[in-house]
Amino acid sequence: MSDLVMPLFFDETIEEAVPIGSMPGQYRYPLGDAGAVAERLQRAGLSAALIFGIPREKDAAATSAYDEDGVVQKAVAGMKAACPDLVVITDVCACEYTDHGHCGIVGETCGGGMDLLNDPSLALMQKIAVSHARAGADIVAPSCMLDGMVGAIRTALDGSGFAEVPIMSYSTKFASAYYGPFREAADSGFSFGDRTTYQMDPANAREALLESEEDAAEGADILMVKPAGLYLDVLAEIREIGLPVAAYQVSGEYAQLKAASALGWLDERKCALEALTCIKRAGADLIITYYAEDAARWLHEEQ
Repeated sequence: MSDLVMPLFFDETIEEAVPIGSMPGQYRYPLGDAGAVAERLQRAGLSAALIFGIPREKDAAATSAYDEDGVVQKAVAGMKAACPDLVVITDVCACEYTDHGHCGIVGETCGGGMDLLNDPSLALMQKIAVSHARAGADIVAPSCMLDGMVGAIRTALDGSGFAEVPIMSYSTKFASAYYGPFREAADSGFSFGDRTTYQMDPANAREALLESEEDAAEGADILMVKPAGLYLDVLAEIREIGLPVAAYQVSGEYAQLKAASALGWLDERKCALEALTCIKRAGADLIITYYAEDAARWLHEEQ
């Protein structure tokens, strides 16, 4: 159970937990619930959570993402105050905080179109990561797939007195169709284009490996493959780099199991545990999954 990580959504615009329609059993939580949620995870036997924030205000520069009183910053503080031993990991990205829904600063490219601008976005990620570390995050997890993001964040953390804060990089993140429910949960849909210019082509395994190798060279402490279940071949290869590897069983993987089991077509418990076992078998040291609490309970019952 120590290798399971629970993703959580905190929303500063609500006062009570709100169910996520496309992810049965998952919720957006108000900031006031941060401590209670942390305590619940620890009672379930979990030791880590990955948190995402839904801010009150959005703008083109994602300024609320690095506000010291921002939603993630307050959620981190609340969780750590209640459960100091819980490992709190923060997603470092801008898609929930920009009014256009992309993962950083957008502007006109040399080709004349609008797209993500790499270097201005790196500066933004540095600000976000440092603000999370100041709030008490144990690990920061950049998910924006920018060139040089790990090196830039490492430099910023080290220069701000947070050399001990590890980086879990979304080093191989595919441009997957399985992220749909997450975009509802995190309110992170994009207003134009898509993310294929900065996320990985699902068909390109060679570049997928190269991206993780580059992040390892820049100083990543943990590498990640996302989604998990459809990319176990890539996960097994990245394992050979030698760093700890996380795998993210994403919202669409969770939602399809929930939907099929609700119709009586699959045994949810057996299928979920089988899927998690296969991710572990392929080489994952950590599994980020919306089934974390359920799996911890099921595994405890089987002991």
